[in-house]
Amino acid sequence: MRNSLGREIPDEWLRKTGKEVYRGPSFRCESSYRKAAPTVRSARLDGHSKVVDSIRSVLEKCGVHDGMYFGFHHHFRDGDYVINLVMKEVAAMGVRDITICASSMGTAHDYIDELIEQGVVSSIQSSGVRGRIGEAISYGKLKRPAVIRSHGGRVRAIEEGDIHLDIAFVGAPTCDEYGNARPVGGKSDCGVLSYSMADARYADKVVVLTDCLVLFPNVPASISMTDVDYVCVVDEIGDPKKIVSNVIRETKDVRELMMADYCARIITESPYFRDGFSFQTGGGGAALAVTKLLRRPMEESGVSIGFAIGGIMKAMCDMMDDGLVKKIVDAQVFDSFAIEHIKRNPNHVEISTSEYANPMNKGAYVNRLDFVILGALEVDVDFNVNVITGSDGIVRGAPGGHPDTAAGARCSIIVAPLIRGRIPTVCDRVLTVTTPGETVDVVVTDYGIAINPRRADLLEAYKYSRLPIMTIEELRDIAYGITGRPDPIPFEDEVVALVEYRDGTILDVIRKIKE
Repeated sequence: MRNSLGREIPDEWLRKTGKEVYRGPSFRCESSYRKAAPTVRSARLDGHSKVVDSIRSVLEKCGVHDGMYFGFHHHFRDGDYVINLVMKEVAAMGVRDITICASSMGTAHDYIDELIEQGVVSSIQSSGVRGRIGEAISYGKLKRPAVIRSHGGRVRAIEEGDIHLDIAFVGAPTCDEYGNARPVGGKSDCGVLSYSMADARYADKVVVLTDCLVLFPNVPASISMTDVDYVCVVDEIGDPKKIVSNVIRETKDVRELMMADYCARIITESPYFRDGFSFQTGGGGAALAVTKLLRRPMEESGVSIGFAIGGIMKAMCDMMDDGLVKKIVDAQVFDSFAIEHIKRNPNHVEISTSEYANPMNKGAYVNRLDFVILGALEVDVDFNVNVITGSDGIVRGAPGGHPDTAAGARCSIIVAPLIRGRIPTVCDRVLTVTTPGETVDVVVTDYGIAINPRRADLLEAYKYSRLPIMTIEELRDIAYGITGRPDPIPFEDEVVALVEYRDGTILDVIRKIKE
């Protein structure tokens, strides 16, 4: 069956999953559902300690067995130790057929590829996959196809019951013996624990792993004792220095800075640039540079940001300290400065991922966004965006909050170079749709800017601008004129991953690479 984007979704997988094909960004947004509920066993009345002496003991107490679904979060990004610590013990116990449901996975988890080969891990469900795990998915090593969801889509799936977590593992910088966990106050601070909140509320069993046990009560707690079954103290849960990765970086590249300047001008010349506007930027050098470039026009216009969301870095915190940002609502910090900032500034606050981007609750912050700056691996002439599969067809990216923010923002801006390593970024048809073109408003490249024809208001707003506005087809033609049309990548028929839209409908499928 073809969805509304013209993507062919095999009937077999619609039957197996019980899912519907994507039919537009608002298809399910006004429907209702009853939230899922975890199995709960009440605690003893004597308030005894929940501390267990080892990961193996915790797994035994949780009744670990074949076929379970485990929840993990990625606040330490490339510095995360928790997934590997747990899964090594699972493998040593002879447990098989585990589905890892992580908020994101990266090169820190390359070890999991070995467990896929051994049959310990049979499937991955995540909002991002990089490194050897992405290769394992692309070459069909998993027993069951991976499921790739946005951040909002993941928490929606947990709350709706699409994902039922048997055990959730929370890596917490501090925790008391009764299970109150915080993201600060220890040797491995990560700033927030937003992605683990839904896991802790909806999993049947919740285990906090910490490298800093503190006195009760450890409050205000991000993860409450009311949701925690066991606490396990380990040597290290992660390396905060590796929270900043290659995809989250400031730039000095002239081309990226030029694109950032275009983005800043798009914002300041738009009808939404006014006092109290809301803003998010994604990863990538050009996207992150926009924050700094907005400072001068904001100061000159007497305009401040009402609230900022997304991955928070020093530049945004500095703007708050200088009175240019009223509130930062944070679901993930991207550097050590932001970790320290959230500790000391009461207007920089932690929010849950459901509050951030769930499309099917009663209100998410992305619905109140004016501007979002996002990256892309590919954009096609229908403005569809791919951030999952590389030019070789290998899974190596993360939708993260990309589809969520693009759908919610009044003006979603994609920034990417027109060409990467002789590969055109703007093309006829993207390999994999991550974000539907009907939710993308502006595409900024180093060769020019395209505005989605659906946005007649924006076309009118920039009619007399000195920005290099052109059509998306013109950008494609320039790219192909330089590189030529790339040869199609050979795939087999086997589906190795399903890409869900944030509402749970099937946006696209990823097929096995032909070897």
